[in-house]
Order: sequence, then structure tokens, then C-alpha cells
Amino acid sequence: MPFYDYECATCGAFEAARRIAERDEPAACPQCSATAARVTIGAPSVGGASASTSGAGAEDAGSYGMQHRGGCLCCR
Repeated sequence: MPFYDYECATCGAFEAARRIAERDEPAACPQCSATAARVTIGAPSVGGASASTSGAGAEDAGSYGMQHRGGCLCCR
């Protein structure tokens, strides 16, 4: 099960092991049990292609809305 980063407004950052389908749902802080939002960061682009020129549209999205850029062959 993958780990995701969450940020509690009171206690700070923590990690939680969750199913992929639950990754964007708020998690309970392990210290104070408050609801904490998931921390998301942008992934760097590789090969100099921008999202607007990569040719990957909504129809190219894999399961859970993930997209591969720059001619990735793993989902074809």
C-alpha cells in the first residue's frame, strides 16, 4: 500500500498508508485526530516537453487519471 503526505494545520506534516482510491480523501492526524488534507506537488517535466505540447489529452489518461508524457510505452 503506498504512502501519501498529509498536512495537519495544528501538528504539521505526516504520512499515511492508504489505498490509491482513497489518496485524495482527507486523513485523520495521528496526533490530534483532526482532518488533514493531502499535500500534492507538481512533478517535473522530462525532455523539455510541456503539457500543452505533449499530445496527452483526457482520452490518454490511464486509471485514476494518471498520464504519461513524452512517448511513454508502459500504458500502450
